[in-house]
Amino acid sequence: MKITVGYLATPSGDDGVALATALARALDASIDIVLVMAVDEPVMEGSGPYRKFLEAKAKGWVDDAAAQVPSGIEVTTHVLSHESFARALIDFAVNSDADMIVVGGASDGLLNRHSIGSVAGQLLHASEVPLALAPRGYRLSSAPITDLTVAVPTRSSAPNPLPFAFTLASAAHVPLRLVSLVSLESTGTPSDETSLDTRRRQVAAAQENLELAARTLPGIEGLESVVADGSTLDEAVGNLEWKPGDVLLLGSSRLATPKRVFLGSSAAKILRAAPVPVVVVPHE
Repeated sequence: MKITVGYLATPSGDDGVALATALARALDASIDIVLVMAVDEPVMEGSGPYRKFLEAKAKGWVDDAAAQVPSGIEVTTHVLSHESFARALIDFAVNSDADMIVVGGASDGLLNRHSIGSVAGQLLHASEVPLALAPRGYRLSSAPITDLTVAVPTRSSAPNPLPFAFTLASAAHVPLRLVSLVSLESTGTPSDETSLDTRRRQVAAAQENLELAARTLPGIEGLESVVADGSTLDEAVGNLEWKPGDVLLLGSSRLATPKRVFLGSSAAKILRAAPVPVVVVPHE
């Protein structure tokens, strides 16, 4: 497997390298560390030497990032020029047959939570390969990946991340947890229902949906199905037990273009509440 890391010489960039390293260890993957510089548009005489200075600095930054990757994991560095960091990453990942893009979040978020920066925001609406997001401060964690959790969609029409999650769990030899998140934010509540009736109906439907999803999987050890509910999706995510080595997988919105990532509003709420790395799977 191949992993592309979109790198900036910031703590958030190091969070992305740490997550890529953990994934590479679990999946026996190689890593490409990619730093994208703005396209050179000289506006004055003598700007050439300054451009070479910036390129040398960028090369030093990616070399420092590669030094963070332990021996035994194949790592290659790349400095590219492009007008769009996100587009350059997507093109590189597609052309190199990468299985995943990994990036860190914005630097202003809460520790162990996700805050979406401009690059991640663009990737979350355009990536052609699965996108892994590191929560802020992930570089401070040394926990290997030990568990995968997949949010099973409650609507049959929604893109399903379960096949990719199963492939990942099988490759990493880790248990897979199927989760259905239920909240009163869900739509389709009859006007004559009380909130308690709604909660009971949604939980029952979610449990039935999980049982159906589990039956579609071939025999896999450690398979678990859980319904987590709360007044809001944030609360439902918070009611789940999370292990230090867990990773959450989300599907794209049903409005997504085929073979593209598109983060829907519900998934965005789940992402911001999750205390673990999150992988968003394209609409297949």
